[in-house]
Amino acid sequence: MKYVLKSSRPPVVPRFDPERDLNPQQRSAVEAPAGKLLVIAGAGTGKTRTLVYRTARLVAGGCAPERVLLCTFTNRAAREMLDRVEDLLGVDMGRCSAGTFHHVAHRVLRRFGTAIGLAPDFGILDPEDARTLLSTVIAELGIEVLTARRFPAPKLLHGLISLAAGTRRTLADIVDMRAPKLLEQLSAIQDVACRFSERKRRMNLCDFDDMLVHWLALLSEPSASAAASELKGSFDHVLVDEFQDINALQGAICDAMAAEHGSLSVVGDDAQSVYSFRGADFSQIHEFATRHPEAAVLQLTINYRSSPQILAFANRSIAHNRQQHPKDLQAVKHPGMTPAVIPLRDVFQQAEFVAQRVLELHHEQNLPLSKIAVLYRNHSHSLELQVELGRRRIPFGVRSGMRFFEQAHIKDVVAYLRARENPQDTLAWVRLLKLWPGIGTQTAEQVARNLADSAKAAGHAGRRAAVFRDHAARSHGRAREALERLTLLWQTLDDPSTGNPGELIRMVVSSHYAEYVDRSFGNATARKDDLEHLASYAAHYPEVREFLGELALVQGIGAETIVAAEPNDDQLVLSTIHQAKGLEWPVCFVLWLAEGNFPMAQAVRTQAELEEERRLFYVAATRAADELYLLFPTLEEGRDGPSKLLRPSRFLSEIDHAPPVFERWQVEETPA
Repeated sequence: MKYVLKSSRPPVVPRFDPERDLNPQQRSAVEAPAGKLLVIAGAGTGKTRTLVYRTARLVAGGCAPERVLLCTFTNRAAREMLDRVEDLLGVDMGRCSAGTFHHVAHRVLRRFGTAIGLAPDFGILDPEDARTLLSTVIAELGIEVLTARRFPAPKLLHGLISLAAGTRRTLADIVDMRAPKLLEQLSAIQDVACRFSERKRRMNLCDFDDMLVHWLALLSEPSASAAASELKGSFDHVLVDEFQDINALQGAICDAMAAEHGSLSVVGDDAQSVYSFRGADFSQIHEFATRHPEAAVLQLTINYRSSPQILAFANRSIAHNRQQHPKDLQAVKHPGMTPAVIPLRDVFQQAEFVAQRVLELHHEQNLPLSKIAVLYRNHSHSLELQVELGRRRIPFGVRSGMRFFEQAHIKDVVAYLRARENPQDTLAWVRLLKLWPGIGTQTAEQVARNLADSAKAAGHAGRRAAVFRDHAARSHGRAREALERLTLLWQTLDDPSTGNPGELIRMVVSSHYAEYVDRSFGNATARKDDLEHLASYAAHYPEVREFLGELALVQGIGAETIVAAEPNDDQLVLSTIHQAKGLEWPVCFVLWLAEGNFPMAQAVRTQAELEEERRLFYVAATRAADELYLLFPTLEEGRDGPSKLLRPSRFLSEIDHAPPVFERWQVEETPA
């Protein structure tokens, strides 16, 4: 007996027509013969469409979907690409191996992992679980007691181990490059990393980095040659998206997976390679043709996103990079507004300009707020703007994570000011006490209760230094040392002559918190920059109480907006440039284009670092479709003296020649 299963899906009518749907450049990339192929896809040139059509052409040409390997940077991107291929061909692409490198690695290791000693039922540690296991290894070795306060926190140490794996460099090299203050602990760090690896193997566990390391081991270890040959023989074509963002480990996997059949198609834009801090390896895309001399290199330069004026601006800027695949983006859109370079008096006027111009665009031109983006190099660059938007009740969302004042390191330092102004704020006391080595939750809560009780009994100031001193006398080891240091710190913070909140923030950072940041966060420099920016902002308030009140109002307004907002509510977009990559808006503002801020001072030490900063500037400019505003303050208040005159970013001055690619605006203030 036969039973016919009727599909619930409507029949798909194939509509694969490259001649109709693609421009000549895209069609050349889609129809290139199988082999090594590098497609340099400029911003807004239809990269995803090209990769989708190349995949569809391979399948339409007779390749079974299961013999195509498609690596993307999100599983969502992979699903959307396969859906589009199905729509084009009417073919079920469910058997295609598509997804992130980790997604594909998981399936590969389940099938072939035994060849390298990995049991097929291995477990996977998410980042939090991996850090918990690493903490256990550290505790078992007695590191907390035997080493100095600078021994890295599990989160930072796991990040260093992960970076070493992704870049295929030694842990010693990574510590030297990214956390040189930890070199005195290198031997202990290496020992912990080795034991961590052994523990995972013994427990039949893999973290995310292990999955890629094991995949490459499967492809390269002589003992696994039979399994490697079977694996590589399972695919006829390997395709990789966002190739400018891959690391050395992923690049080695791509090369090895294509070693049997030689069909490796990679798509990306070297001018948008901006993730070296995460381990992305610019040489993977820049030197692809050197590693594969037989490779065809094609370019997509017809831009469908931006106006000719914006592309002229971006083209002139990126032309200053030496290490690149030279290209010149060409616009399809009609001419529009010339990019505007706008010097402002200071960061407060910069915030006022953005807020006013956003309202004009929204009300006078009927442009939804969600169609406008404000981009910046560092999250701290949005501090004054977030306050100004809150005051004007302009709803905004932060793509790059939490709002500035909601970040952990900001709240940590502000807790000191809260406790100083309100000694009965036990939440603030517990938060700041737990930041100190040797002080756990139980001790922190006990000390906090005593501090609050002391304040009730002796008035507002109480006996804070005395309470710390009493607890220090009853404590031992690192807890005693921490409480003794807190005694000295609080004597300084309680000094009535020290009332400026900016000065207090700098005291907290220099006496303790900078040390905490160094051993706790992988991006310590950026966080300390945030705190200096916070101190500069706080210095405008004569009293701590006024500053804390302003913060509470801004956060309260933000909370009201979030609570009241529906997912589709119209909000201005605030984002770091890194988080904005791949996105576009009709109107973009770029903040803080002053030398030393963008490019950052620490990013101009080498030519390679400077060129990555310029690529980031290029990414910012090419997010805009119709209007691009480039802003910078001309004055910055000095920390201990007069205001400092700021120079415009070199990324502006180096392209300031005929024919002009931007116009200058002069901003004048009128009485309210």
